[in-house]
Amino acid sequence: MDDFRIPVGTWIESGVDWIKDNLDGLLDVISFVMSFLVDGLTRMLLTPHFAVIIVIAALIAWVVRSWQLAIGTVVSFGLIVAMDLWVPAMQTLALVLVAAVIAVLIAVPLGIWSARNATVRAVLKPVLDFMQTMPAFVYLIPAIVFFGIGVVPGLVATVIFALPPGVRLTELGIRGVDSETVEAGHAFGAKPGQILRGIQLPLAMPTIMAGVNQVIMLALSMAVIAGMAGADGLGKMVVEAISTINIPKGVEAGLGVVLIAVFLDRVTAALGAPGENRSSLLGMLARRRTPRDGGGVTASAPAPEVTAQQDAADEAERAATSPRRNAVGGGVH
Repeated sequence: MDDFRIPVGTWIESGVDWIKDNLDGLLDVISFVMSFLVDGLTRMLLTPHFAVIIVIAALIAWVVRSWQLAIGTVVSFGLIVAMDLWVPAMQTLALVLVAAVIAVLIAVPLGIWSARNATVRAVLKPVLDFMQTMPAFVYLIPAIVFFGIGVVPGLVATVIFALPPGVRLTELGIRGVDSETVEAGHAFGAKPGQILRGIQLPLAMPTIMAGVNQVIMLALSMAVIAGMAGADGLGKMVVEAISTINIPKGVEAGLGVVLIAVFLDRVTAALGAPGENRSSLLGMLARRRTPRDGGGVTASAPAPEVTAQQDAADEAERAATSPRRNAVGGGVH
């Protein structure tokens, strides 16, 4: 019994070797596409003068959040320039954005599918638990075997690590939509796709955007691990600082990661409820439109949560609010 051992690691190694030997062409395509996306976005960020990128980032912050965040963005990005970290910071930003977009494109459909199918939900739950609890460094081992040293294994590991919260929060948002509103849509003959687009997604958008926010934050937290795999950027600088015990270099690179994280966190958090931040440009425009619309908004809304989404909802959602109002007055027969 002392010699008994289940060789799980050996089985996984055999599977990795099989994939490497038989799916080499597919791995080359994935490597090319991911390298192309990261390199292309990096060139887009580095080709203009840094002042142009700072102004664009500040405008985005003002439009969706507040003028205070816009000023803070200028100061933060200016500090990155002053520390001579602009190039590695943009390399890290490109890696994080590409990884986040890929993770969201996978997570949102999976979350919707999981919310609408109990079997899928039961299968995905242990898989997501495994992905979230497995140490992130472990993902680098097969990724490096498949793609070699460079940005691609770091990107693959980042996508895997950042994926679960996007799936979970999308599922939570869809399942959290008021069942009466969904049933009202069915009563008016709306198809499942119309209900999803017109009722469930608009009402679940704050929760879904919270998931996107978490995906981006986890992707940024993987910057150092991606640097260990050879990806250029602030993470690689941190790894070099650790190996040489270079305190100034490590602190400055870490501070650069923090400044980028704060900007991305505030912007993505605000996207969950655009126009509701009073200091944002969208919020100012919304307040200017409200007096012209008069008090009709309040009179036509049967519930606060529906009112908040009414501008973004389509005909299915507007139809869904009517039976609830009629039911209160006793008008449904």
